[in-house]
Parts: sequence; structure tokens; C-alpha cells
Amino acid sequence: MKFVVSSSGLLSHLQAISRAIASKSPMPILDNFLFSLEGQKLTITASDTEVTMITTLELETTEGEGIIAMPSRILLETLKKFPEQPLNFEIDEETLAVDIVTEKGKFSVVGQNGEDFPALPQIDEDKASNVQLSADTLLTGIVKTLFATAEDELRPVMNGILFEFTPDNMTFVASDSHKLVRYQRLDIKTDYEASFILPKKPASLLKNVLPKEDGEVAVSFDDQNAYFTMQNYQLVCRLVEGNYPSYNAVIPQDNPNKVVVDRVDLFNTLGRVSLFASQASNLVKLHLSNNEMVVSAQDIDFSISAHEKLTCQYDGDEMEIGFKSGFLADILENISSSDIVVELSDPARAGIFVPYDKSENEDELMLLMPMMINA
Repeated sequence: MKFVVSSSGLLSHLQAISRAIASKSPMPILDNFLFSLEGQKLTITASDTEVTMITTLELETTEGEGIIAMPSRILLETLKKFPEQPLNFEIDEETLAVDIVTEKGKFSVVGQNGEDFPALPQIDEDKASNVQLSADTLLTGIVKTLFATAEDELRPVMNGILFEFTPDNMTFVASDSHKLVRYQRLDIKTDYEASFILPKKPASLLKNVLPKEDGEVAVSFDDQNAYFTMQNYQLVCRLVEGNYPSYNAVIPQDNPNKVVVDRVDLFNTLGRVSLFASQASNLVKLHLSNNEMVVSAQDIDFSISAHEKLTCQYDGDEMEIGFKSGFLADILENISSSDIVVELSDPARAGIFVPYDKSENEDELMLLMPMMINA
């Protein structure tokens, strides 16, 4: 089996799928990339059994067909050192010897039998659901929610992104019990109701490869696995089992106090003031009154404090509410719109953050639980 491939092209594809390989692989074979040559198409697979990434390259020069597993680490490190050039792969399928021949040298490794690589899980066609999403829509939904996922061993359903399909819209949801993000696409509708929870690792892998993709992504899933098929990549993963909590129930509906503020100004102010917050609590306070917001923080132990005023639109009741500075920064960094609306009812209930300039096809809502303000 022989083929010729661009060194930079191969490196780009291998780097994209290499993140699927676990740092401590459950099986020795999974420390390898699986190379499969069929006709002019080279298919490369990386897996940790829970998540599998597959990429394809169309080649001009090939000879023979077959499969072989090649060591991932040495391949990646070697390719990083090459300038752009054609690489000739010559593979002896009996001895599993692999020679990578360049214009100036030869690099030899020993592969493993590709037949030992785990097979892909299959979707149960009787339980399968299928939907087409644009790469941009899928990327936006993941980017807006991934930061809000949890790291909770006791509640694994919180460690992923909920994908929810209905005849009215498609919804992405993530929460770590401190913050919650609900991003809806009103232009995506299905004839059925279905949902699944995408784990954090495959979501991160999709976030990495989707910017390289154009066009549609075919999503197929049952109650255990999901397939995301793109033009140059395919991701297969095991889904999180369990039922996602009723997220709509925790979103306050009656919020009479609404403030409109410049998102970037508030983000920058928060960045300065939060430096003076207690390292134990990271508490920052927002004091609202008469079209003015005062952002303040203090650390009594070190006798430091800071406050800064912001102009805003606010004619509600005078109130002061506290938030964890890092969580508030996450919200401000990930919400769309130059101006945002913060909806509040009282200092003990969650604050709702929504864009001031709403898109026709999007409904974006972020929720942040408050912190108790010590008297």
C-alpha cells in the first residue's frame, strides 16, 4: 500500500482529530491513528472508544488498498518539523513496516494491525432521528453554551449540552447550577420532538473543526450515540444518559426591574473592579438607581476596595445585587449585542441577561444566580 500526501495537509487533519485520543488510552491500539486507503480516498480515524473523529483526504497518487494503525505521537511530532512537501508513505502490510520517504530522507516506524481498532457504534435505525444543521448554526449553539457546562461527577447530565428539537424551534441548553444558557433557533423546526445531551469533550472537538467547514452538518442520533457528518470530518460519540432537569422552571418570569447597559463598558469595568474583590468570594456588587449603575468590590482582609460608575437606562426600584465576578464575566463575554438588558426582581433571585438587539431567528437568554451580600 502506497500513497503520496501533502505534509501540511496531513498535519492539519491529524491535529484536528488527535484531540479525540485520550492522554491515557484504555487500549494500546488507541494510541494510534487508523489509516484506511480505498481508491483515491484516505480515511484517518482517532478514538478513545467514547468519542471518535474521522477525517478524509482525496489523494492523487495511490497504489493498493488496506488499513494500518500508525503511532499518533511520533507522527504528529515528526510532521510538525517538516516544511511543506509531498510525503511518500510506503506500507508493508505483512510486516506492518511504514516508511515515510521525503526528497532528502526516510523515516521508518512500525504500525499495528488495523483490524484491532474498535469498530464504530451503530445507530439503531428504529430509534434514530435525523436533522440537517448549517455548520455556522451548530458552531454558534456550541460556543454560546459550552462555557456554562458543569464538572459534576454526581450529576453527569449537567456536564454536557442539551440539544432539543421541537416543531417550534431548536434549543441548546447548558447549566452548572450557578449559570444557565438557553439559545434557541426559531428557524430550525422538526416534525418530531427529540433531545440528546452532548458531552463536553465531543462538543469541544466540534467547536474546533466546525470553523473549517461550510455547508450542512448531518446529525443522526438515537438514545445512546450521535453522528455528526461534515464535508471533511465526522464525529461519532456516546451520549450522556439521563434526563436533563426542567431548565425553564428555574428561569424567573416576573422581573419588573430592567436595566439597559453597554456590554463592553460593563465588561471592562468589571475587569478593573473585580481585582479588588475578596479572593475567597470574588463578590462584586451592582448598585442600581436613576439611570446609574455602580460596580463595587472590596477585600476587607487586605483593606482594598474599588467602585466605578456606569451610565445606563434604569428607572426601576433602587437595589443592590451581588454576583461572582468570574461568572458574570463569562456571561458578558459570551452574550451577543453591544447593549444588553439585565432583568431583575430582587437581590435573592437570579438575574436574566438578554441581548438588547434581538435577532429575528434567535432567542438568547443567560441566567446568573446571585450571591448573598453581607451587611
